[in-house]
Amino acid sequence: MPHTHEVTNQVPPPYGHNLAEDPALLAALHRSGAGWAEAELRELGTLAGTEQAAQWGRLANENEPVLRTHDRYGHRIDEVEFHPAWHQLMTVAVEHGLHAAPWRDPRPGAHTARAAKFYLWSQVEAGHGCPISMTYAAVPALRATPELAQWLEPLLAANVYDFGLREPSGKRGLIAGMSMTEKQGGSDVRANTTVALPAGDGTYHLTGHKWFTSAPMSDVFLTLAQAPGGLSCFVLPRVLPDGTRNALRIQRLKDKLGNRSNASAELEYEEAVGWLVGEEGRGVRTIIEMVNMTRLDCTLGAAAGMRLGVQRAVQHATHRRAFGAELIDQPLMRNVLADLALESEAATTVALRLAEATDRASAGDEGEAHFKRLALAVTKYWVCKRGPAHAAEALECLGGNGYVEESGMPRLYREAPLVSIWEGSGNVAALDALRAMARSPQAVEAYFAELDAVAGADRRLDAAVAGLRKEIGDPGEIEFRTRRLVEAMALALQGALLVRHGDPAVADAFCASRLGGDHGNAFGTLPTGVDTAALIGRARMVPAS
Repeated sequence: MPHTHEVTNQVPPPYGHNLAEDPALLAALHRSGAGWAEAELRELGTLAGTEQAAQWGRLANENEPVLRTHDRYGHRIDEVEFHPAWHQLMTVAVEHGLHAAPWRDPRPGAHTARAAKFYLWSQVEAGHGCPISMTYAAVPALRATPELAQWLEPLLAANVYDFGLREPSGKRGLIAGMSMTEKQGGSDVRANTTVALPAGDGTYHLTGHKWFTSAPMSDVFLTLAQAPGGLSCFVLPRVLPDGTRNALRIQRLKDKLGNRSNASAELEYEEAVGWLVGEEGRGVRTIIEMVNMTRLDCTLGAAAGMRLGVQRAVQHATHRRAFGAELIDQPLMRNVLADLALESEAATTVALRLAEATDRASAGDEGEAHFKRLALAVTKYWVCKRGPAHAAEALECLGGNGYVEESGMPRLYREAPLVSIWEGSGNVAALDALRAMARSPQAVEAYFAELDAVAGADRRLDAAVAGLRKEIGDPGEIEFRTRRLVEAMALALQGALLVRHGDPAVADAFCASRLGGDHGNAFGTLPTGVDTAALIGRARMVPAS
């Protein structure tokens, strides 16, 4: 072979490492009382770093779901076919309890352990995280009607992925979906026009259209419809207890920017049979807990994408030479990589803190429930908003190689905007934070208590917190200023957590750049004096043992 065809200066494939070797993740796991899950996390992290897992993710996205509305005889079947790789991803997720394990696990830290696993496995493939997340979130909503929870919860929490359309009680495990959005309303679910009429036997018949239903092959769906008493929440199974198909007609699958492995559909309800969850007229209140749980997973998903992106960027820079030197040794590249690592670690730390708050709130801690109410809306807005910019910069670190599908970076980039849209786009999340502050003084107190726990530890953080108090105390044009306010709240919370729990080099760099204003508008503009070696070192891939 001519020497011109020798392959040199190329980066080895990113396989054979353990994704659980993540300092911020492991520290949060133990800090929250979930250290008992470290062995399980490392087992999943090893699998997540294999070539096999990467191939499952690739194949599930390259072989997209296909809708079959009718069988060969013209009978309506409304089925979606998935590539076997999708089922492999789902099987691993369910068997490791990512879908609903905390609801049947009484150990302290169960929600944090589950969040850590979700964060790891989402780095393999993000699309299948949608039905996994919705199943996790469905359980607390169903508990509004104990008899429904008694019927469905054991199957939703079972560690068995049992794909196929069959009557729920005849399956070993169930997956749940959520179907709220309608084309005339979008996030404004109170504009929904789907009608639910009592059938006289304890069920309701639903007629209407749903504009965006993810994972339409789920076994049961939580949905909203206008009952005689107002907007209400219902659970609809795909197959009814008598074995017949419910009248959920899949009209078409969405052709989406990213999230290609996961089917998202438009549904028609043609007198579909459903059961009321909670009370008539209180549908939003009933389903809001499901929304909050999926918002937590949006934040975890964004943090997972950042971790994946910075690890790929650091690996590329470690093995690639340009202009006579390794990329990793060039000062400007080190600034970019350290900045990406900083953003990633801040996102991971705050996401796991919210999972910890979920554990404590579930155990009856009212202060943590108030903290989560406000901090989740604030964090969902900011961390998810940062994902696309982070993915773009990480991709650019690979240059032209990153623009090629084989690198996996284009898929990461296409996926990044989703979590900022799902469960409330930026304005919805920011306004929800504003609403929480207006309606719940306890939430504001709990948020500031988290910041005050490190008062005096860093002058830049102290100044940021003082500025926040002033901003919140000024009601003038506050809705117009909401994004600025919520962004500042998110940064202050991240800073406080890093100062209190993080690596000193990470905390100092965050406070200097994000809170002290010593930073440009792009990644790679950290101030001089930052310990880039410490930041980059925490983002390196660690070989699986």
